[in-house]
Amino acid sequence: MKNTREVPAVTSLPQSPRDEADHRVRRYALTMTIRIVCFGLMVLVQPYGWYTWVFGISAAVLPYIAVVFANAGSDSTETTAESPVRELDAPAPAPIESEAPAPHVFTIHEGPKDR
Repeated sequence: MKNTREVPAVTSLPQSPRDEADHRVRRYALTMTIRIVCFGLMVLVQPYGWYTWVFGISAAVLPYIAVVFANAGSDSTETTAESPVRELDAPAPAPIESEAPAPHVFTIHEGPKDR
């Protein structure tokens, strides 16, 4: 039996640093956009009530949440994926014949013709 090789699969590779940074920036921008919406709703929604406090607290807490999530990198736990490459036993090669059959050779003898 052949030894199994660990071939790295694309699914087991970590996310590239550029893609990870882009994802974190998008997540931060989305959270800060939600904060701006909460602040606007706190000021613009009339009559003031309990929901005004919810919008205000959300607008105050979301910057902290946005920074914490933006600074948190991706999950660094190593995942092992099953490799799609498998080694299969190849069939045995055909035996090589030691003596090749003699080729058919035609010999032409020429000589002077008497007529």
